[in-house]
Amino acid sequence: MSLVHLRRGAAPVVVFAALAVASLLASCSTPEPVAVVEAPPPPAIAPPPPVTLNAGVADAASIYVSFIRDVGTIRAGFPDAESIQQAMRKGAAYDPTQLSRGMIAYASILALQSPEFVMGVRQYGNDPVQRRQIIAAIINDPAYAATLPGADYAAGLIISTVGQDISALTTIADAVEGDAYTIQERRDPRRRWAVVPIANREVRLQTAKTISERQMLPTAEESARLFAAGNSGRGLNLSSGPSRAPYTPAVANALAIAALAALGAAGDDARANTEALTVDQNSEFCLTMSKLNLYQCLAASRPSYEDMFCVGRHIVRDLATCATTSTRAAVVTVTDPVDTTGQPTPTVSLPQPGSTASLNSAPATAGH
Repeated sequence: MSLVHLRRGAAPVVVFAALAVASLLASCSTPEPVAVVEAPPPPAIAPPPPVTLNAGVADAASIYVSFIRDVGTIRAGFPDAESIQQAMRKGAAYDPTQLSRGMIAYASILALQSPEFVMGVRQYGNDPVQRRQIIAAIINDPAYAATLPGADYAAGLIISTVGQDISALTTIADAVEGDAYTIQERRDPRRRWAVVPIANREVRLQTAKTISERQMLPTAEESARLFAAGNSGRGLNLSSGPSRAPYTPAVANALAIAALAALGAAGDDARANTEALTVDQNSEFCLTMSKLNLYQCLAASRPSYEDMFCVGRHIVRDLATCATTSTRAAVVTVTDPVDTTGQPTPTVSLPQPGSTASLNSAPATAGH
């Protein structure tokens, strides 16, 4: 401790200096601790509900898949008249409404195999309020689902996969219809029974109508496979590139079902919504007209080779045509504008992949 010697006459100055030092030391004393209030952590983002697709969609899809697979076993080169009737009974065994709905249900499961679409939709499920808004928007307008991220990839899977079925059916139809002409040739040994008039023509027509009226039932094994694929997004081993809009109503509805499932809103409590979304009047009308054309074809048919043509045209080919109409939108193409100095003029074309107009019966026999 320093000693301050006070001298007479200097006391006021020394005392003042001492007080200044004391004040300075006091100002350097330890400050009182300041309470630090930490900022609250950001709110936790709740993950969206798991992908949920009810079994009703898988059951409907299995009906379509199983039927198309059965029709895909039809082959040209029928060895006898009964084999033609077997193909007829196999191909006529569908209800237009159930088959149409099954195709859309199957398409929705195909869409759920697209990780781009599923992840793109699920990002809107983290916020409960936004999730409810998206669900409401889809239910109000199913086409809204086609605007969600990744929809072009999901649509690509639908159009590509159903397109493979269309291609296979078209190949079969070409072969069966062609065989209906080949079998009439004199060098074909099958001609001897192919040109014989069919016995009990009215019975076989009524049989086709009766089979058509039966309810189509889902296949347990196929339903289970599609149910697992829809809810897991795996199992079908599909790949395809994106397909840009516009989309047909059937594809848009399938995307809507898949989007609801990705948001956890297509479970058993939402069956009313998913069932409503499998309805497409254009698809149902096309298949219904196909069935009517089949009946007309059978009513006019007499020998077996004409029945063969009915199978190829109004079962196999019409199935391909209706599937095409349901999944592939018409594309507008416009040529580059040019002058009128002998150059091509602008044109607009609307190629239609399929229409009900193409379902009209064609002559079933060569030379008729």
